[in-house]
Amino acid sequence: MENSELDRIQNQLEKRGYVTDASIVMSVFLSTTLHKPLLLEGPAGVGKTEVAKVMAAAMDTDLIRLQCYEGLDVNTALYEWNYQHQLLHIKLGEQSGKSVAQKETEIFGEAFLLKRPLLAAITHCRPPVLLIDELDRADEEFESFLLEILSDWQVSIPEIGTISATHIPSVVVTSNRTRELSDAVRRRCLYLWIEYPSLEKELAIVRSKVPGIDERLGTQICQFMRRLRELKLGKSPGVAETLDWAMALVALHRTALDLETIEETLGLVCKNRDDIAAIRLKFLPELVDAVTAEAG
Repeated sequence: MENSELDRIQNQLEKRGYVTDASIVMSVFLSTTLHKPLLLEGPAGVGKTEVAKVMAAAMDTDLIRLQCYEGLDVNTALYEWNYQHQLLHIKLGEQSGKSVAQKETEIFGEAFLLKRPLLAAITHCRPPVLLIDELDRADEEFESFLLEILSDWQVSIPEIGTISATHIPSVVVTSNRTRELSDAVRRRCLYLWIEYPSLEKELAIVRSKVPGIDERLGTQICQFMRRLRELKLGKSPGVAETLDWAMALVALHRTALDLETIEETLGLVCKNRDDIAAIRLKFLPELVDAVTAEAG
């Protein structure tokens, strides 16, 4: 039974263009079966966010995304009151003769509640996939608040009371490790580290996402990226950059890499000025020669 379910998940992911492997399939299976959040860590651009997107598509449900950043607060993540509509309602009801208590009950009802991602996820009409993206960018205080939500699946709104989850969402948490997440978060999650793909896997991703790419060009692109990641760069390029570059070169009708083409399009691969300068000054001719030799 388990193997057939794993096969089904793998087929569903691959049907939606996600080139997967056994560890990802097993993690998705266990996360959805045990109703535990899945924490994905790894370098930027290796497809962590894409796992949640493909999960939602495979489960035929909605993806609700909370993008984390420094200074993210409860109101932005959970709920806010629509103050403008509340003021308008008060203005229109000035002559209604209703008591203050009646007016308060009206303006602090769900009609004036703006549901942000966390509240939207637990009150959704069916179990969604909740993506908490780049949690490491948020403050530790917000991380502590998030623990309470993920543990109890309910929130308390002072003006309304406690709202419990209609359905428990499937949760994917991603981190690029700009800071270490707490042990408390890690204990509550299943964990998977996603590394840069092997040459063969990255080439399979390129074939899947860039249909019609010349086989030699696709191979050279992946070989070049693999060697680039071996250098000590400020920011190594991820799979997202590989795909951007591949699509650009196809649009330029290139069928193979050469020094001039790489020079002209290097800004698609590296997004750091110092990295580009170092590659051009020290490594570019050597990289081109190595990739050309490997491609035969």
